[in-house]
Amino acid sequence: MKDKKYISIVLGGMCFALTLGICIQLKTVKGSNSVVSQNYEENNLRAEVLRYKEKYDNKYKELEKAEKQLEKERQNSTQNNSDLEQKEEAIKLGNKMIGMTDVTGPGVIVTLSDSKKDANSVLNANELVVHDADVLSVINELKNAGAEAISINNQRLVPTSSIVCGGNIIEINGEKVGAPFEIKAIGLPEQLAALSRPGGYLEYLKRDTIGVDLKKSNSITIPKYTGVISYKYAQHSK
Repeated sequence: MKDKKYISIVLGGMCFALTLGICIQLKTVKGSNSVVSQNYEENNLRAEVLRYKEKYDNKYKELEKAEKQLEKERQNSTQNNSDLEQKEEAIKLGNKMIGMTDVTGPGVIVTLSDSKKDANSVLNANELVVHDADVLSVINELKNAGAEAISINNQRLVPTSSIVCGGNIIEINGEKVGAPFEIKAIGLPEQLAALSRPGGYLEYLKRDTIGVDLKKSNSITIPKYTGVISYKYAQHSK
């Protein structure tokens, strides 16, 4: 009788262990399948993004080719015609002013980067990161100093450009960019470099241990704006 009871206990223990093992195995397989499924979805999304980027790059190359062809046709049609040549120069000047052409010239490069200070060592960790207001303040000072063309991380600023906070990044012209922020400005270098004067905004950022670097350059290239500038409300006066 004792032997039967002992055998029953052993068999019960074995059944319990077997059931527990099966449950653990099922949970492990389920978790593994979940990871595989997640990785599969991520790979699909990554591949989809790459396909759209390739399509965009191809369309952009076609657009650049068409613009070069248009420029060539305009030059051919305006030769030996002073009136048309003046209009062509006016078009070029207008495109340069609104940021629709690449430009090169002297100026400064300002780089703003998040503080390397430990966030746990300060009361307000927000003081250690570059905000949209910081970028805007620097841009405004550069404009006041006579900057003729400005870009942020190669995003050209035009009259309709927006600079807004998007969490831990900043959206410029609808494009998400993160620190460090490289601000290029074309103008008189000595005048633009006054941005780093005592009491200026860059000095204020340094007090918050924000990374600030300003360099003068005799040759800065700022790319053209690649978006579409459209005016809904401003119309030509009659």
